[in-house]
Amino acid sequence: MSIFPLFIRRLYVRSKWFIKNYDKIEYNSTIFFPIFGPPTYNTDGLTTSTNCDFIKEKKFAAAYEAARKTNPWPNFTLMWRIHVVCWVAENIKNLEGDFVECGVNTGAYARAIIEYINFNSLGKMFYLMDTFEGLDQKLVTEEEKKMGILSYNYRNTYEEVKKTFAPFNTKIIKGSIPDTLPQCDVKKICFLSIDMNNVVPEIAAMEYFWDKIVINGMVILDDYGFPLHINQKIAFDKFAKSVGHEILTLPTGQGLILKTH
Repeated sequence: MSIFPLFIRRLYVRSKWFIKNYDKIEYNSTIFFPIFGPPTYNTDGLTTSTNCDFIKEKKFAAAYEAARKTNPWPNFTLMWRIHVVCWVAENIKNLEGDFVECGVNTGAYARAIIEYINFNSLGKMFYLMDTFEGLDQKLVTEEEKKMGILSYNYRNTYEEVKKTFAPFNTKIIKGSIPDTLPQCDVKKICFLSIDMNNVVPEIAAMEYFWDKIVINGMVILDDYGFPLHINQKIAFDKFAKSVGHEILTLPTGQGLILKTH
């Protein structure tokens, strides 16, 4: 039996279904994915067919390799998120103030930034704050526990981080936020990265550092758009509204705040 009649019948059935149900198809349905061509980037929860030539740029490639060598986990693939933090760092590096990262792990983001903008030449300090051994469970809410926040796996990275950043202008602060916040004696900040995976320490850090951020300084919220971290998004939206700012949602899952006043 020829396969063509079967193929024609299937094509007819599927075409009939498509015509009947077209107006019910969501704009983000997978049926539309191939329209703009094959994916150019498909990792870290982001699939797109848009141009991502930045990955091949020599300057970025060197920064990303420096990040990869910190070995956060096997098959580390956060190119677009690291592209964002490097872009932010490049655009605020000449502002007054230092850099602060709350939630460091192995230091992949910070190491990429240091490479990308030649950080030591700026005369600034990069403050790196973390427990360096995972979440402080007493700061995780019951709702977050039910959502699975404690499923993250961490290793103790403190000695690794000290070795990685020994050649650079950094100050490493070990312990739980908010307890360690007074140890960060920074006066002014132009760059703040927050990535601690739960609400209590992240909002505490934002409240502590907000007034220290200079005008046109930027804040990156690493978990902002991810469903598992919806409680952080809600809390940051409330904070942003209280200080008269809005958060830009990025397709990488990050959130970005430009301090304008």
